[in-house]
Amino acid sequence: MTNTRTITEVELEKYFHLQQQKKTIDQEINQLKKTFHQVLDQTIGKYSKAEISCGHYTLKRYIRHATTYQQEETIKKLSELNLEDFIQVIRRPDKEKLEAAIKLGLVDAKEFEPLKQTKITQALIVSPNDK
Repeated sequence: MTNTRTITEVELEKYFHLQQQKKTIDQEINQLKKTFHQVLDQTIGKYSKAEISCGHYTLKRYIRHATTYQQEETIKKLSELNLEDFIQVIRRPDKEKLEAAIKLGLVDAKEFEPLKQTKITQALIVSPNDK
């Protein structure tokens, strides 16, 4: 004997209202973050680490740095300097070409079936019905 669980209107309503609250809360949090950054930029300096205490709370701002290189220009420069070892060659299957070859019968699909990976994600959306 299996105990089948159902979804109720009350649960859907609760989910819908919580999602609405979450959106409002996220907007408020983002607005506060923006305000905090503006105040810290004006008082301490833009991109400066900061720590401010007010009553029982402390606000800390950390600054993270991420450096990247312009891909094509850097590869060109490395090639000019004869530094080919500094360039990565990334080999990966061309999905579009492989699937086209399978459709045209140039490649046997069975050979690649065990190599296929399918990513599946789930999403939920609850909205009120128009009455």
